[in-house]
Amino acid sequence: MKSVKVFLGLVIALSLLAVVPAQADGGDSHFFSQTKHNVQGDFWAYYQNIKEAESVLGYPITEEFVNRDGVLVQYFQRARLEMQKGQVHLTPLGVLLYRPGVQLDIVNDSACTKHETGFSVCFAFRDYFNAHLGTGLLGLPISPFEFQDNMIVQYFQNGRLEWHPSNPDDQRVVTGNLGSAYFNAIGEDPARLTGVESDNGIAEILSLNVRAFPWKAVTYSTDQQLIFVVVQDQTLQAVQGASGEAIVKWTSGATQSLDITTDEKGIATLSLPVNNQAYGGLVTVDVNITYGNLRGETTTSFRIWY
Repeated sequence: MKSVKVFLGLVIALSLLAVVPAQADGGDSHFFSQTKHNVQGDFWAYYQNIKEAESVLGYPITEEFVNRDGVLVQYFQRARLEMQKGQVHLTPLGVLLYRPGVQLDIVNDSACTKHETGFSVCFAFRDYFNAHLGTGLLGLPISPFEFQDNMIVQYFQNGRLEWHPSNPDDQRVVTGNLGSAYFNAIGEDPARLTGVESDNGIAEILSLNVRAFPWKAVTYSTDQQLIFVVVQDQTLQAVQGASGEAIVKWTSGATQSLDITTDEKGIATLSLPVNNQAYGGLVTVDVNITYGNLRGETTTSFRIWY
């Protein structure tokens, strides 16, 4: 445990040195219609200096604000920027969020570069790493290749690289959405995700947040049940016209499909008669939603009493 603490202390200290200087006059800003948030001043100057920033850092999901530690910060989909001693830094989200997964052995030294943390960056991950400022942006690797969330990933001090084989050839390495994950993990105020008003346009829907819950947590073996499905975008605004299906798995093992279409409030209400279900059994409902090219899913359940 002591060695782990020493290692984490080392990578955090190194990450504070991995800074892209912000060449800023403090007076410029940009409104992102995709998420209806502004990036301004030094944060905007930093953002502009990053190659393919929309891919690497993502869009802003909050305005800049002073957090509970008294630090000026701003969250992006894949990162968090913070102001330390007058200079913009990336928060070391990889260090803060890393949890070991299933390690994958890589045996090809010619396709890898080993770093002082003891971990190597290999293959397409190395190409992406080298093309995007390497240690100056992502920081040093703090994990090997691992299998997490049904994909191959590797953690760095400031982020996570992911392998998406279904993407086009030049887009298969993707930076993970650790900014959004950390925002949720530390319990930031979700009201900060709400976009600000601007005449520049309407927010583009970039991702789906799908939730589902039953009217009754427990029903009789023969009863009436409702399933509520709520679909919101990345700023927690209602998504109207999202569609999909709910797959109901009854206690008998039988399945049933219900169509879903959300209303102007982003809600779909599904009527679900319950007939002769086994006492004490669990009924699960798998929800799959699409909106354009976006997909979202969730699962809910309820128990049969008697």
